[in-house]
Amino acid sequence: MTVNRHHTDNAAWRAAQQWRERVRQNRPHQGAGGLRLLLTWLLFGVMLVLGTLLGLFFLIIGWAMLPFLRHRMKKHAEQVRASQAQYAGGAADGTRNSASRERSQRVLDGEYEVRSER
Repeated sequence: MTVNRHHTDNAAWRAAQQWRERVRQNRPHQGAGGLRLLLTWLLFGVMLVLGTLLGLFFLIIGWAMLPFLRHRMKKHAEQVRASQAQYAGGAADGTRNSASRERSQRVLDGEYEVRSER
């Protein structure tokens, strides 16, 4: 077996050369590549600007809605405070009916309720 073989006898070398030839044949023309690259960058820039403007639009809409949302949350908090005061007021007097007893036994943090044993 000789150590100094010619490189064309090597199967890997031939496969690499064939791959190079295929790549060279499939390479696009250089004239259209520059124009295509320029148009691609312009399209990317336009999309970046449009995305930024769309994001700013939604940010401004969100800021404009904040006072309405704050008002709605304050109304809800007042309703919760009023209902809690009603429960506390119902528990203070001695005449509690079954509905107010059930309300006073509810846990405010979750959906748990205390059931009486029958």
